[in-house]
Amino acid sequence: MAAQAPLRYGSTPAFLLTDQNGQPFDSARLKGTVWITDFIFTSCAGSCPEMSRKMSQLQARLRPEIQLLSISVDPERDTPSALSEYARRYKAQSGRWHFLTGERGKITTLVQKGFGLSLAEGGSPEEPITHSIRFVLVDRSGTLRGFYDSTDPKVLEQLVHDANTLDYQLRHFSAGID
Repeated sequence: MAAQAPLRYGSTPAFLLTDQNGQPFDSARLKGTVWITDFIFTSCAGSCPEMSRKMSQLQARLRPEIQLLSISVDPERDTPSALSEYARRYKAQSGRWHFLTGERGKITTLVQKGFGLSLAEGGSPEEPITHSIRFVLVDRSGTLRGFYDSTDPKVLEQLVHDANTLDYQLRHFSAGID
């Protein structure tokens, strides 16, 4: 029996942000690739370090063509240099795991409207910005394919399976299968 592809939840909007190297990062460069994103901030003492640790583990378990994005929800503090240091801390593979920042309004719209996830200021002292702890799987055409609880090991196993399956299909079937 063939593996079933993840569901479709709508399309991601186009975005232009800045990466950890201070370079523009246009979402158009993701077209044709499978990617996973999360939303974090580097000064977080709550869920973000654990999410980044798990993203680092995913990096090792996913097909090498799958891209990873961590988008900061605290752009005033998360400058490219802060993101670059954070990327080093989690052993992000250059050219594969991108840490992005940009204007607060753009990021808020991207999180809430583009990905349909929660984001609010005024949380706890450990996490003054309340945000989703989900990883989001996106296919080669920019379609949202799944939302995965980063705290659940079984759900993360499903994410690895789903992402690798989508990427395999991309690499081995040329005509419209995803």
